[in-house]
Formats: sequence, structure tokens, C-alpha cells
Amino acid sequence: MENFNFHVTTDIRFGKDRLDELPTVLNEFGKRVLIVYGGGSIKKNGLYDKVANELKENGNTVFELAGVEPNPRVTTVEKGAEICRQEKVDVILAIGGGSVIDAAKVIAAAAFYQGSAWDLVLERKGFAGPALPLVTILTLAATGSEMNTNAVITNWKTKEKLGTAGPSMLPKASFLDPQNTFTVNQYQTAAGSADIMSHLIENYFNKTEGTDVQDFVAEGIMRAVIKNCPIALKYPDDYDARANLMWASSLALNGLTGNGKQGSWSCHAIEHELSAFYDITHGIGLAIITPRWMEYVLNEQTAGKLAQFARNVFGVEESVDRMAARMGIQKLYDYFKACKIPMTLPEVGIDDEKFSLMAKQAVAHSSIDKNGYVPLDEAAVEEILRQSLVERNFE
Repeated sequence: MENFNFHVTTDIRFGKDRLDELPTVLNEFGKRVLIVYGGGSIKKNGLYDKVANELKENGNTVFELAGVEPNPRVTTVEKGAEICRQEKVDVILAIGGGSVIDAAKVIAAAAFYQGSAWDLVLERKGFAGPALPLVTILTLAATGSEMNTNAVITNWKTKEKLGTAGPSMLPKASFLDPQNTFTVNQYQTAAGSADIMSHLIENYFNKTEGTDVQDFVAEGIMRAVIKNCPIALKYPDDYDARANLMWASSLALNGLTGNGKQGSWSCHAIEHELSAFYDITHGIGLAIITPRWMEYVLNEQTAGKLAQFARNVFGVEESVDRMAARMGIQKLYDYFKACKIPMTLPEVGIDDEKFSLMAKQAVAHSSIDKNGYVPLDEAAVEEILRQSLVERNFE
């Protein structure tokens, strides 16, 4: 296990009907609030009105940035940062899922940044500047952005989707009420759960040895997702199912299962190119790519860990590692498919036209060719994409 720091100071307010605590939290930072949200679902389900009433009674001066995209654009970030500068905003309140929170994080930092918002993103995980305080109200269990420093932003003009991060982007407080996810449709619920699974899988398959605590915690969270996603799909207002998915989202990517490890996230590097060129739902792309990646990296050296995944997550009893590994990959594929996730690229409107370019950018924008669980060059990425064009049987 590698050396690491674990310092996640987000004030998590988990549970039912806690918005009456919002004014107290916001008052720590000031009265001038920028609300950031997406396509308007929070107005349909009544959450917007609840928040507006709390802020009105608290005497806040409120500004708004609506319409944050599912793959948030840097142009939207720039608009938000300009509002913050012009209106002397004290605190940002992000209401939504990971895309909204990611946009709000970079808005918070870009408000002080001497340069363009895209220049800030290009600092990647080395951003060390200040940011406005951020409070979040989570409406979708998926990215874990409510409890980490990461953000992913898309530059539609250059067809780039890149991650950035900095300590100042960590939300000061996050309100996690599972009831706010009751109205999330089946497609987005499944996509969000696939995103959670991918975060756990990316941390799990790592070159660093001796990380039993992280791995066993990850296995337990994966089992919780596998159990509770189908329940949430069938019974959208099942509180416990939604609660378990919401907490799994936060724990999957707050450092708990990833700290002490070193290595590149291969599936995310590939999927970011799918989203950058085709604007698909992130979790869907990850679900399609992950089983193909697992099959591609299966070899004598990796069979033991893939077999461990199969046995401890899916209960596979096969004693031969390589066979157990294939059975585990098949079970993951079948699980995603049972959640009604499209499992081929053509189903989400993607053909092989841009595979070569996407493969080139996946390697250029990451270190998967050097630090991946199994290093991947452009040819390897392109092969994984080609395997994603058709249905697969992995056993």
C-alpha cells in the first residue's frame, strides 16, 4: 500500500427533509448565493420551490445559472464564473447530479482564476488556487462529486472532455436526501449505478498490492449497488434502496477505496472520448466499455484479481482463476443488461468512424499507456472499442 492523505471535510447532511438546515449552512459563507442547476427537473419535482422558500425566508440575495448540460460545457462554466465576479457572490449552491456539481466546482475556482476556465481545466489535478465555497443538494446517485475534489468538463469546440481537481473544489457541505432521487427515471438510475460500479472497479483493479482494506470495502459497496439498483428500478420510491445507492455514490469516490493506490483509470479514459465526440450518458458508456476492457486485460498476471472480483462480488464458485474471471465478466455484463442498459455502441448511436481519433486522444489525455492496470496503447483502445460494437459472450 502506498502513502496517502485522507482529508475529506465535507459536512454530509444525510437523510429525509433536512432543507431547513440549509440557511444555517449557507450563512457560514455569506448572503449572496448563486444557484446552479440543470434542465429544470428540480422545478417539476418541487425541490426548486422548497429551496427558494428557504432562501427567501433567510434573506439571501439569489442569482441563478440554469441549463447545465449532462456533460457540462466550459462555456457554461464561463457564464457562471462571470456572474460570480460581477455580482460578488459569496457561496455557490449546486442542485443536481454530478454534472451540475462538477460545473459548480469549476465555476467556484474560475471566479478567481487569472485566465480562461479551460486553462484552469488544463491544470488537471494540479489546481492549487482558491475557490468560492460550494454547497450541494444531490439529486442523482452516480458520480460522487458531492464528496470529492474532482470535476470533468467538456470543451465542445475542441472535442475534449477532461478531468480537473483541486483541494479548494471540495464541497463544504452536501445535503443527501434519498427522496430527491425518487423521480429519477429508470435509464438515469441504471446509468448512475453503472457509474458507481465503474468508480469502484477502476480503483479495485490497480497495480498496487497489499490493499485488502480498500478492496474488501469496494467489494461490499459493489454488492450493495448490485442488490439495490434493481429494487430502485422496480420501486422508484423505495427509500432504503435509494439511500444505499446514494451513500454508495459518495463512498465510491471520496478516497475511501482509492487512496493508497497508484494507477490510471483505463475505462474512464476511453469513455471520456465517447462522451466528448458523441455526448452520450457517461454511465452508459462506462457500462459498455468495462466488460470489454476486463476481457482485454485478462491474462496470467491479472486472472487472480479478476477471479477474486468474480467470487467476492458475484459469488462465482469456479476454482480455476481464468474460468472464474470470465464468469465474473459475464455476470457483470448480464447485470448491466438486466438493468436495461444498452450494451453496444451502435445502440447509443456510435459507429467505428472516429475510433482511431478517439483512441489517440484517450492515450494522449491520460497515462493509460504507462500506468494502466494493463498498459493500453492506441491499438489496444481501438480494439476495445471494436469489441463494443457487438454483443459479447465472455465465458
